Amino acid sequence: MRKLLNTLYVTNPNSCLAREGENILVRIEDQNVFRIPCHNLEAIVYFGYPGASPALLGLCAERGITVSFLTEHGRFLARLEGPQSGNVLLRRRQYRLADNENSAPLLAKYFVTAKILNSRAVLLRGRRDHPDRVGDDISSSITLMGTLARKVFDSKNLDEIRGMEGDTAQRYFEQIDHLILEDKEEFFMRGRSRRPPLDKFNALLSFFYTLLVHECRAALESVGLDPAVGFLHRDRPGRPSLALDLMEELRAYLGDRMALSLINRRQVTANDFVVNSNGAVYLKTEARKNLLALWQKRKKEEIIHPFLGEKIQIGLLPYVQALLLARFLRGDLDAYPAFIVK
Repeated sequence: MRKLLNTLYVTNPNSCLAREGENILVRIEDQNVFRIPCHNLEAIVYFGYPGASPALLGLCAERGITVSFLTEHGRFLARLEGPQSGNVLLRRRQYRLADNENSAPLLAKYFVTAKILNSRAVLLRGRRDHPDRVGDDISSSITLMGTLARKVFDSKNLDEIRGMEGDTAQRYFEQIDHLILEDKEEFFMRGRSRRPPLDKFNALLSFFYTLLVHECRAALESVGLDPAVGFLHRDRPGRPSLALDLMEELRAYLGDRMALSLINRRQVTANDFVVNSNGAVYLKTEARKNLLALWQKRKKEEIIHPFLGEKIQIGLLPYVQALLLARFLRGDLDAYPAFIVK
């Protein structure tokens, strides 16, 4: 259990939620393991299946506490809200800002600046950990990415922001090949390819990015935002544009670093992939199962959140960022504190 920003995150899949008077209880095997007065909460995000008592759900509905139910792996299932809900106002605010030519770049630059700085942090980490094995030109890319991050944050034009994001991504993926240190004949990066991925490293990235976008979508739904209406990624039928926006700041930290670590630790090998006749590269079924288990293990690791200053599980990052984004859109925060690795 973890309480952050008046939201209770219940991450143990064996937990049940119950009511005792005006208190909310978290129970495991008929034992009370956590208790909190309901007036201290605005929302509960519950990962797992055992359920919540009708009395608890009634209390939350009466007190305006939103309860979001997700699977153990983070897929959004449902959200319970009482008759008094501010989500319609939050979504109307989201739609107005997304349609405003001056407001959309404001949000977009937060996402893109964080993406560039977190990608730069991956290169910095690689240079620090393996100074004798990475390419000599990685330092110039690190410097350039720092310069572009400042330019993005000062920009007020959405097309300009997208252009700098694209230039930085191309430079970053050119350099990330230097951080692949094992089995270089099988694992390499010659640029980003997707739909379909054309090499094993891109197949790994696509797998983790797919997991991440689903978790970002669930996080946004849990706070009442519309995942389909974004600021950097514009509206397109069937596309979760805001989830893709939120994902930008988390890609390098969660997806790229995970892929690099698995290869360099030899936890994934060439035998885990299949190459189709058209050149498309995909993970085998058993490999996907193993990677899902490693992904879930990674999500349980803890870090100090750079804005909150509190220890949280890595798997809660999308949910914390979605909550901070909702608070910014409501006007509770002067700026959106995008996740930037320190």
